Amino acid sequence: MTEKAHKKLGLGMLVALVAGNMVGSGIFLLPSSLAHIGSISILSWCLTACGAFLLATVFSKMSLLIPKIGGPYAYTQAAFGNFIGFQTAYSYWIYLWVGNAAIAVAMVGYLAVFWPMLHQPIVASTVAISTIWLLTLVNIRGVHSAGIVQIIITVVKYIPIVLVILLGGLYFHPEYLTQSFNVSQQSNFSALSNAATLTLWSFLGVESATVTSRYIDNPKRNIPLATLFGTLIAAIIYISSCTIIMGMIPASLLAKSTSPFAAAAEIIFGPWGKWLIAAGAAVSCFGCLNGWILLQGQVPMAASEDNLFPRVFAKRNQANVPAVGLIITSILTSILLLLTSNTLLVQRFHMLILIATFAALILYFYTAIAEVIVLKQQRNTIKEKIHLIIAILAALYAYWAIFGAGVQVIYYNLTLIFTSVPLYAWICWRRK
Repeated sequence: MTEKAHKKLGLGMLVALVAGNMVGSGIFLLPSSLAHIGSISILSWCLTACGAFLLATVFSKMSLLIPKIGGPYAYTQAAFGNFIGFQTAYSYWIYLWVGNAAIAVAMVGYLAVFWPMLHQPIVASTVAISTIWLLTLVNIRGVHSAGIVQIIITVVKYIPIVLVILLGGLYFHPEYLTQSFNVSQQSNFSALSNAATLTLWSFLGVESATVTSRYIDNPKRNIPLATLFGTLIAAIIYISSCTIIMGMIPASLLAKSTSPFAAAAEIIFGPWGKWLIAAGAAVSCFGCLNGWILLQGQVPMAASEDNLFPRVFAKRNQANVPAVGLIITSILTSILLLLTSNTLLVQRFHMLILIATFAALILYFYTAIAEVIVLKQQRNTIKEKIHLIIAILAALYAYWAIFGAGVQVIYYNLTLIFTSVPLYAWICWRRK
């Protein structure tokens, strides 16, 4: 069956994919993680939003300069060659299956509002893994089916978020922000940097539209528009909602909450509000997970088609989906959920998102530098010079955010990334 025979993603589905991938688990659980740092993290939200717009502009431009499937992998492979291209695909793959584990953990945290037995680690892991496989099956059926699911869930999940933003101001206490500006026992700069790495988790997915270019209707128009619109929607939602919640709940209580949005809704609406938001949060995480599982087979497939990833990842089914790659990646996510099942939910989420964000920052840094290289080969116009400045600023932002992750996270991630070197050597040997 040819690719034209398959239904493609339009602009509406693509905006839902980008915004849905960004506005997911981060908005519903990050306020608890950031409460350990303090209200200084609101400044980090603003810096991260600026960085996300720089990165969105980079990806929008690169989608026009190098219109290939694979997003960051395709761009870095064209600029740096096979090894960095492979390492980018490998880092992206790590960030997908680790990030999907974090999203599943957040979803279970909100479902526990309805079923307290989900506070038990084994039960929680079972539900998280079952959800991973349910959505894997949905995506194996084709990207159009996944796109329809994404639009429905994106609309549903914004309703409780907007209600909390609009009505939460009535219960806002400015002193909650001033009294807990920096409770991290670090310098303001260190706290700001650490919070910036955490908040970037919420904007991961800025590249979502570029990864699936093969399945997009009119990609030259729709990819840049969806990338910028999706990022704008996410920025507005994140900054306003996190500020409101930090002003509604004291930092000491917020840091211990496994469902901060539900706690805020209970203040506004009473007991039934907690149930409403918990349901909306669970649906949001479910939709976010659906979008990321859609992407988890795309980059390995693109690299595999260039003989830079094991060939099994390039195999597609009748729906034109890399089904084997989806299954292998979901197996890794399931194993990770089992290995971390004894960790407390907020700590577990915090650890997973730092690992995933660091892996994403590596490929964001590579992509920004790749644009600098590609632009230097273009005509030297004023417009290209502006994009060159934006790419340099995006690279500097990613470089700063990398070191905000902390020594331990850098150590774990570099250990993972260095495993790409012998794997690349093995792939080169097999090619010959």
